[in-house]
Amino acid sequence: MIGVAARFFRGRTYCLMVVAVAIACACMADASAHRTTRKAAHRHAVVHRKPARRHAVTHARTRHHRPSRHAQRPKKHARRHHPAHRRHAAPRLVLRARCGRPALMRNLHSQSAYVLDVRTGRALLARNAHTVRPIASISKLMTAIVARGARRPLGGILRVTASDRDRIKFTGSRLLVGSRLSRRDMYHIALMSSENRAASALSRDYPGGQPAFVAAMNRKARALHMYHTHFREPTGLSPHNVSTAVDLSHLVAAAARDPLIRRFSTDKSYVARPGHGQLLYVNSDPVIRFDHWPVLLQKTGFINEAGHGLVMRVLVAGRPETIVLLGAPTRSAMVLDAIRVHRWLACSLT
Repeated sequence: MIGVAARFFRGRTYCLMVVAVAIACACMADASAHRTTRKAAHRHAVVHRKPARRHAVTHARTRHHRPSRHAQRPKKHARRHHPAHRRHAAPRLVLRARCGRPALMRNLHSQSAYVLDVRTGRALLARNAHTVRPIASISKLMTAIVARGARRPLGGILRVTASDRDRIKFTGSRLLVGSRLSRRDMYHIALMSSENRAASALSRDYPGGQPAFVAAMNRKARALHMYHTHFREPTGLSPHNVSTAVDLSHLVAAAARDPLIRRFSTDKSYVARPGHGQLLYVNSDPVIRFDHWPVLLQKTGFINEAGHGLVMRVLVAGRPETIVLLGAPTRSAMVLDAIRVHRWLACSLT
């Protein structure tokens, strides 16, 4: 019996050991499987996180780092050759050297001279162009611009009064006190023939009278960037009406935008009927009277302090050019200077 019991206990112990070993193996297998699953899950998470990190890094670099100069070049290159950019570029202007610009500069009689190519805005010739000097009746271009800005009807009648007489130089006029002309006629003879009483009558017609008109002339000069220009009265008889050749090129540009000023300033002659017969007026510019070349706009001026002056917008080889000549000793010298400048331009631009 004792032997049987001993064998029973040994068999039971063996079974328990076998069961324990089996349980331990099962636990080890379960743990190994769990570790394998965790590693696989970790690898899966890493694989799916790495592109996100790379994207974030790329986004950060794009946001915080300036692109290299090499990367910018194609963009600038593309802009330089874009058709729209080429279309708005200013046309190139090349002057021929053989046309004698130095000789022209030596032979000019005018104290100040300035030639501006309208299309390019390039100064082709300049001599004392920033010198301030009296401009005489060239002032009447500003008078016409300011009077036109009041938008008075052209058919309205203006009457010449005693206040329109010249109290500065005491010059006479064929337009007698009491003469009546339409505003259109006043513009016409003031611009074409430089009639002083017509310019004075237009300034009196301005709201606020002549003092307000002169103030408006000076405001308009500032608006046109004529910073070295000042007006004392509307006719140009005062030597205190001063400007520079460069400033007058701005005045020519503003006046040339008005068709009425262009047409009246370049008309050769006109018959006015002020109520006491007929008055024949001719253009004060000999260039217009003798029809030398196509002139789009002009105005002459003379007083002793200013000498003879001329501003023009003229077509040369199909190109609009602004010519300003100031301080010539005689009218013939002024005209000769204009002819020389025009010949030089015709040679240089064709």
